[in-house]
Amino acid sequence: MAAQEAQKILRGIGFEVLPTDKKTLKFIASTAMTGKGVGGEREILADIAVEAVSSIAEKEDGKYKADIDNIQVEKKQGGAVADTKLIKGIILDKERVHPRMPRSLKNAKIALVDSALEIKKTEVEAKIQIKDPNQMQKFLDEEESTLKAMVEKVKRSGANVLICEKGIDDLAQHYLAKEGIYAVRRVKRSDMEKLSKATGAKIITNLDDLKLSELGAAEQVEEIKIVDSDMTFVTGCKNPKAVSILIRGGTEHVVDEVERALHDALKVVSVSIEDGVAVAGGGAPEIELALRLRDYGQSVGGREQLAIEAFAEALEVIPWTLAENAGMDALDIVIELKNAHAKKSGKYFGVDVLQGKVSDMMAEKVIEPLRVKTQAIESATEVASMILRIDDVIASKKSPPPAGPPGGPGGPGGMGGMGGMPPGMM
Repeated sequence: MAAQEAQKILRGIGFEVLPTDKKTLKFIASTAMTGKGVGGEREILADIAVEAVSSIAEKEDGKYKADIDNIQVEKKQGGAVADTKLIKGIILDKERVHPRMPRSLKNAKIALVDSALEIKKTEVEAKIQIKDPNQMQKFLDEEESTLKAMVEKVKRSGANVLICEKGIDDLAQHYLAKEGIYAVRRVKRSDMEKLSKATGAKIITNLDDLKLSELGAAEQVEEIKIVDSDMTFVTGCKNPKAVSILIRGGTEHVVDEVERALHDALKVVSVSIEDGVAVAGGGAPEIELALRLRDYGQSVGGREQLAIEAFAEALEVIPWTLAENAGMDALDIVIELKNAHAKKSGKYFGVDVLQGKVSDMMAEKVIEPLRVKTQAIESATEVASMILRIDDVIASKKSPPPAGPPGGPGGPGGMGGMGGMPPGMM
């Protein structure tokens, strides 16, 4: 009952966030990264998170959907955290397959192929017997012409960039380089799908189906050396529905920490765009819930009131812990918060950990998505209910030990009656 009422109250104290309101979305992203090891680069990362999620957000049946799986995150050690950047396209941790291929191509026409540009092996075991050298040469010529025909099909379609999910034969690489086609091989399926969303290309299995209408477009495809590895950048995609973020940092630990912080920022921005509702942070919603649930408990009465009041008390742990972690007097802060929330104008007051006092969280730009709060209450209630049910089951198993054999210890079959043996013989 308390959880249901809490969800209702939360929806009441939430406020609307529009997908176009990038300022508020940035505050939400920034709040999520507070306390993570990103230091003074929080502003830059918040901007990147908002821009990335806004790029991939789509409207379906009147509702927004922002799937962060369409945001590719690549990490590269070296450089500063401030060098982290958003790419309106896709980054592949792959290099071109042949050194004679162009390093950079403008106005790229991209073919995505999920089959190999190699001579296929037969499905069944087969042997070819060659009896004279001429036959051997014919066999090799046939292989060469087959691979050449594959490259011809790519060229004929108008593609100047080939991204292949499987292998590309050495000879095929040579012909592709001769035609000035930039090729990459063994690209992950997930990256192929992101490329399709970013460039508008369709993933083709049979090269015979490859034609101009199936190709994707990008302003530029180039190979760039980042630290010690070459990477392929597909950039300048028009209205891409998949984008990339290249994370930089001085050490491996820093890069991992930035990725963790950025993932949190991307997630909160995406749920804010999808739900369109946010609440103040800093423990403000929890104190408001605690006060309102106590009033609700009194209106319910009976034994349920005790449970609802216990639920309300549990919610006070959030601002209490925030104050404690900031080195403040938790008891004084919680009392101060309750007094502020007792007034109608104080529903957004929370713990300002930076200034060590109670402040209006909306004025301090500390904002969180509504879903973070509703999900927390839902999950915590389920866990608490489960623990209580398990405790009941364990408690019900406590029953008296089974009775001993008839006659007790000295009776037949008891310790004292071992074949009528006198006790002194034990």
